[in-house]
Amino acid sequence: MSAPLIPLLKELIRTEGPLSIERYMAICLGDPRYGYYMTRDPFGTTGDFITSPEISQIFGELIGLWAGECWLQLGAPSTVNLVELGPGRGTLMADALRVLRVVKGFQRAMRVHLVETSPVLRQMQEQTLAPWIDQIEWHQSIETLPNGPCIILANEFFDALPIRQMQKTDHGWHERLVGLDDDGSLCLGLSMEPDTSITLDAPVDAVLELPRIGTFIMDQLARHLAQNRGVCLAIDYGYASKGKQDHSTLFDSWQALKKHQPVDPLDAPGECDLTTHVNFTLLMETARAAGIRPQSLLTQRELLLRLGLEPRVEQLSTGNPDLVASIREAANRLIDDSSPVSMGRLFKAAAMASADFKLVPGFDRPDPALATS
Repeated sequence: MSAPLIPLLKELIRTEGPLSIERYMAICLGDPRYGYYMTRDPFGTTGDFITSPEISQIFGELIGLWAGECWLQLGAPSTVNLVELGPGRGTLMADALRVLRVVKGFQRAMRVHLVETSPVLRQMQEQTLAPWIDQIEWHQSIETLPNGPCIILANEFFDALPIRQMQKTDHGWHERLVGLDDDGSLCLGLSMEPDTSITLDAPVDAVLELPRIGTFIMDQLARHLAQNRGVCLAIDYGYASKGKQDHSTLFDSWQALKKHQPVDPLDAPGECDLTTHVNFTLLMETARAAGIRPQSLLTQRELLLRLGLEPRVEQLSTGNPDLVASIREAANRLIDDSSPVSMGRLFKAAAMASADFKLVPGFDRPDPALATS
């Protein structure tokens, strides 16, 4: 192992003791010098993973039209804050803004706010979004978002937030930690003492994931929505919990990707993507507790079909006869539900809106695919 973060992590463990997975992830992803998102463009075929906006322009276009309809549902306010959390290369926002020209008055009213901590990705966003640069403001965190009606987009944002993990033993729930083995290499272990605040009954070796940072951010977003009116759309790979005793959600979803292949999360800290599956039920319950109304949870397939994926495919195909196969192939990848890990099934979409929001486009009825899952 030669990742520059390894000696720094080892020294930190020797000095302060084993690290929680939450802290380990935070360092690996956000260290100013060697953190994964601080130093590279992780997207696309030459990166470590690919996101829906990079697969097909249709994804961003449909989300853009969805935002336009939400603005109309808000009463078409003269100023609206269009916010994206973790905007990647800026691809989704560029596709969204391009089609929003058809929503009369929206581009005059909009102010775009991008929450981005990576200097590398911010530079790419500035290039991608150059035509709209005068209407864009960047933020290091959501605390500096301005007041006013808002539409918040979070595509593959919550999965990259650090989490804690607890593992059940015969003696209770112990936190999983990153420490050093006898050879001085990074390894996983458990805390010496159990966490007696967790009373969940579960089999030995079950893993409970605690997304404290994700729920904290969701609480902040929900309070912002409650104060200012608006809606948040979160799309990510994840699951719905059926209750506190739902053992199907007790599993280790922590994973690392490098060059589109799974790797050990401890092998190359700072040089691979670290993510976990999103507990959408917990996010929606957090929003509800802050006074925001969560809508029905949808699969990505159902959301995109409801927003008009098929007509858009036909429209693009008519204007580009030589690209019909590639347009269709990319669109199919977004909605494929042939296996549990296909994007159309694994990825979920949740919308959370302020109490006075009449209707969230696409979320007017439950998703049949999730009703019995």
